[in-house]
Amino acid sequence: MAWQARVMRMRAVLMIAVVFLSACSGSKEEPPSEFRRGTAIVETDDGAVLLEVDIADTPELRGKGLMGREELDEDEGMAFLFFEDTFAGFYMKDTLIPLSIAFFRQDGTIVEILDMDPCEEEPCPTYMPRVAYRGAIEVNQGAFERLGIEVGDEVRISP
Repeated sequence: MAWQARVMRMRAVLMIAVVFLSACSGSKEEPPSEFRRGTAIVETDDGAVLLEVDIADTPELRGKGLMGREELDEDEGMAFLFFEDTFAGFYMKDTLIPLSIAFFRQDGTIVEILDMDPCEEEPCPTYMPRVAYRGAIEVNQGAFERLGIEVGDEVRISP
């Protein structure tokens, strides 16, 4: 009888170990992002361009932006949305990848495009548009040119 109890305990321990190891060995899931995902559709002379974007629409999210991100897919970016016109500049401190940024007015018209470089140490430049804007989209540096997106094209952001 003692050996049967020992076998039962060993089976229970093995089952617990299997359950524990199964839970630990699965594929890692990305932690949930605080950014909502959306779509930016840019109407160009050659047709519509679709970009998947994280939406930064609060001061905290706009402040974080793409800091710490090591890469962006070719058709991915971040949309910064403001609720009134602004001249606010963009700061690349702790941003690891070179980016291009398109500033657009409330009606969606792109009014300026700039290239921005990563900055690890102060002093870091601030990238300032020369005109007021209502939103901006950041993508990998050179992506706007590659996609045929220019000043005067129109942007629509859909959550």
